[in-house]
Amino acid sequence: MEQNRAHVVIAGGGVAALEALIALSELAPHRVRVTLVTPRRDYVSRPQVIGESFSRGRRSHVALARITRDFGATHVTGSVVAVDPARRTARLASGEELPYDSLLIATGGRRVPAYEHAETIGDDTAAEALHGILADLEEGYLKRVAFVVPPQVAWTLPAYELALLVAHDAWSMCIDDAQFSLVTPEDRPLALFGPHAGAAVAGLLAGRGIAFVGGVRAEVARGTIRLHPGGRQLDAERVFALPDVQGDAPAGLPADGTGFLPTDVHGHVVGVAGVFAAGDATSFPAKHGGIAAQQAEAAAQSIAAAHGCAIEPEPFRPLLRGRLLTGGADLFLERDIAGGGGDAGGAMRQAWWPADKVSAPRLAPYVFALENANPQLATS
Repeated sequence: MEQNRAHVVIAGGGVAALEALIALSELAPHRVRVTLVTPRRDYVSRPQVIGESFSRGRRSHVALARITRDFGATHVTGSVVAVDPARRTARLASGEELPYDSLLIATGGRRVPAYEHAETIGDDTAAEALHGILADLEEGYLKRVAFVVPPQVAWTLPAYELALLVAHDAWSMCIDDAQFSLVTPEDRPLALFGPHAGAAVAGLLAGRGIAFVGGVRAEVARGTIRLHPGGRQLDAERVFALPDVQGDAPAGLPADGTGFLPTDVHGHVVGVAGVFAAGDATSFPAKHGGIAAQQAEAAAQSIAAAHGCAIEPEPFRPLLRGRLLTGGADLFLERDIAGGGGDAGGAMRQAWWPADKVSAPRLAPYVFALENANPQLATS
């Protein structure tokens, strides 16, 4: 019976890969068998890294061996580097070839520093730098700090989160002479979430004394930021910037000019039979775990239907959800950007469940239950 089931290979070990793995175990348990291919040993919830630096939450660490065991999948340690769609095989970096009936690429993107003279938000080195920044502010060694969004980044929330948390802690330590700036190409705060959410975030920035410098492209040098258009200079002794995300599509698959995979609303890689993609590996501009989970669900439903399950696959309909840590009450932001919603969207005090940084309907409840039942089990 095992051999009669279709073989689905999932490349990746993040939100998109695991959301799809769990979905297939529930949608098509008797139709498919799943192999998860990733060099990782653990699933780590990276969006928690900023809050962790301020003792507001912590990253989840769950052993992939535990996850694959719980959902009847096989874990292969390795990386998919090339795909032969005609033969339906995926080649690993080791040279091993894995045959597949359906292949899901959910390997994410490569995060690289956007500027030489800035700390990269989300890196462990930036987290280390944050530990000393408040001491430097308090002792007067540091006066001007800027938080920068590079022009090509669509998911900007982490920059706002870091700025708000730093400013909140500075305020709580009675540091009242520091100058904070948030520099972004957006015309209004968190523009992707619409005007209502933007107004709420604008109020938070103003209340924390954070200058919003919008509609500009930043050129970061040591000690200064040049703003374009116009060439105005902004002094900044320390700069924290979001990273660029670059695509890293396996050889043999079509990719756009930046290395991302083009997909349709059901997760199919355009023009390639039997190959799907979800998450940051795709050309969808907003790189965030909640979006990745929605793409993974659409792809999993399509894969299940392709292998005989009596379901009508739902298309990917992007719903933005973001939990913004502010130092006070968290802000839960939501906006339907799939079309037809106009400028609807806003900020809420109530959240999806579990109220995690990433809204992943299948993965998040599993991790929540696992960690709350016995935290030690998550790593075994």
